[in-house]
Amino acid sequence: MTDAPPPSIATPRSFETRHEGSFNGQHLAYRCLAGETHLPGADGEPHASIFTFSYLADDAGPLESRPVIFAFNGGPGSASMWLHMGAMGPRRVVVPSDAGHAGNAPYPTIDNPLCPLDVADLVFIDPPGTGFSRMIGSAKPEDGWGLEQDADIVAQFIRAWLTTHRRWASPRYLCGESYGTTRAVAIAARAGAGNGSLSFNGLSLISVVLDFHTVRFEPGNPLPDMCALPTYAATALHHGIADPGAEGPEAFLEAARQFAVNEYLPALVAGSRLPEARRRAVARRLSRFTGLPVPWLEGTRLRIEPARYRREVLRARGISLGRFDTRYTGPDHDAAGEVPDNDPASYAVSAAYVTAMNDHLTRALAVDWDRPYVNSNRAAGQKWNWRATQPEGASRWPAAVNVAPMLGRLMRENPALKVWMANGLYDLATPFFAAETTAAGNGIDTARVTMTYYPAGHMMYLHEPSLAALMADMRTWLEA
Repeated sequence: MTDAPPPSIATPRSFETRHEGSFNGQHLAYRCLAGETHLPGADGEPHASIFTFSYLADDAGPLESRPVIFAFNGGPGSASMWLHMGAMGPRRVVVPSDAGHAGNAPYPTIDNPLCPLDVADLVFIDPPGTGFSRMIGSAKPEDGWGLEQDADIVAQFIRAWLTTHRRWASPRYLCGESYGTTRAVAIAARAGAGNGSLSFNGLSLISVVLDFHTVRFEPGNPLPDMCALPTYAATALHHGIADPGAEGPEAFLEAARQFAVNEYLPALVAGSRLPEARRRAVARRLSRFTGLPVPWLEGTRLRIEPARYRREVLRARGISLGRFDTRYTGPDHDAAGEVPDNDPASYAVSAAYVTAMNDHLTRALAVDWDRPYVNSNRAAGQKWNWRATQPEGASRWPAAVNVAPMLGRLMRENPALKVWMANGLYDLATPFFAAETTAAGNGIDTARVTMTYYPAGHMMYLHEPSLAALMADMRTWLEA
């Protein structure tokens, strides 16, 4: 029996609309090109269909000096909906800034004067399995789901886009959020290798995770506990269960950083070798920074997994905290449970973003499509191939992904490469101290890394003042 032939491949579709808007006080006419790009595989036949949104300003000056930002979210398995409709796109959805629930439709969607279209053209990319993007022809869906496969496909698309739009001379930037920061570094590293080298002017990394050792809570790895501690301290301050003292919140967070490195991590590494008096002293200081009771901390052997922290720290009030943003709170059904039912920071805003994205697609961009826009693909995350190709003779032992050494090498090979890391103080998915710890090692030149912080969480743009600061910082960084 012979294999069935691959399904026929339809001609790529595209939709063009024209718009006007004011961005940073500058009135612009612009167009949006929403459509598919088919990418060939090794056999020359199309193997991936990538759907993207290109916002291109009219009469914005010479194209060779006009920057292009290629933006994407993470997951893996998330569409670019969050950056597109929350921060960087010409239109954005408005949700409560005080970590309140967004409620039900209609959700206000407004012109976004903070959009950086005045200084750069924008291309929002949905990787395979998200949005309308998918593997096609003889390729299977999982052929695009992996650290290297994903980076290669997105890099291939960027090359095709630069060629189609005659923009190879333009300054080019990658902007990723969450796993998108991992993707950005992997793209830059793999696209810059060999004779087909493609370099980038800068990497904009929002809610950074490059070294997964820093967030992979498991027995034998105390590094995530250390990295999460300053976020617990910021959270305890926000909810009024920690006292910053006379020196104030910033000094309190810096003290938490120093305690995490100099006392907490050594105590965790010492384990059962830690003298009892020392254990009690560490537990007392840990209690001051986190708001957790000393007996509870002693019962966990000083280790604090984020889900348990979110459930325990306000247990007396019958509420748990958000993971993506610990400003958010929600009631828990199981009063005796150790972990929350769900993430209040997710269910408070997800419906608003999904609604706004689909409304933007069908009305503003006139995308006439007969299949759903996939904002989140769980299968992609579950089947993701995290393993990177190892050099001949290298160890095949399992290890957490760490692309930070790639970033270090990129910065050594490209002395003009700019890196910006944006961090939410209340983000327990990618804690800000994990980004600092990653940047401190791995051969990264921290003198060339711009590090910014916002009093919000993973999607710091949910908080209106943080959104304004984030986009001002992006514009400053681009124009530096």
